[in-house]
Amino acid sequence: MNPGLILLLSLLGIPILEIAVFILVGGQIGVFATLAMIFVTAVIGTALLRHQGFSLLARVRAETDAGRVPGEELGHGAMILVAGVLLLTPGFVTDALGFLLFVPPVRHAIWRFIVTRLDVSTISMSAGGFRARSGPQGQDHVVDLDEDEWSRKNNPDTPWRQDRLR
Repeated sequence: MNPGLILLLSLLGIPILEIAVFILVGGQIGVFATLAMIFVTAVIGTALLRHQGFSLLARVRAETDAGRVPGEELGHGAMILVAGVLLLTPGFVTDALGFLLFVPPVRHAIWRFIVTRLDVSTISMSAGGFRARSGPQGQDHVVDLDEDEWSRKNNPDTPWRQDRLR
C-alpha cells in the first residue's frame, strides 16, 4: 500500500475514530469523567516520558562512552517521543497507542521490524585504508587502496562551495 495513502487515511481515520470513542465512552461514564480520564492520561504520559527519557539518555551516554553508536537507543528515543506526543493528544485511541510505545518489549519488536528492512552502510578511514560496514548483520569489508588508486578532487559544480553558500 502506498505510504502517502496510509498517511492520508490515518489523518482522516484517527480523528473520526477518536470522536466515535469519545461519544461511546462519554455516553457510558459521562462527560466529566471522560474529560478527567483524558487529563489523567496526559499527566501519566508526562511522568512516563520524563522517567523513560532520562533512563534512555543514560543508556545513550553509556553506549557513546563505550565507543559504540547508540542506534537502537536513539530508535527507542524516537518512539518514546512519539508516545509522549500521542499521550498529550486528547483521545483514547492515541492514548492506547502511546502507552503501547512506552512498553519496552513493544518498542523492541518495532525496532527489530524496522532494522530488518534497513540496509545501513558506514565507511570510516583508518591507517590501513577504508573500512566499509554494510547490511543489518554489519559484515566488514575492507577496501585497501594505495595512494595512486584514489585521489581527492574538488567538484566545481557542488552546491556546498563556500562562494555559493553566501
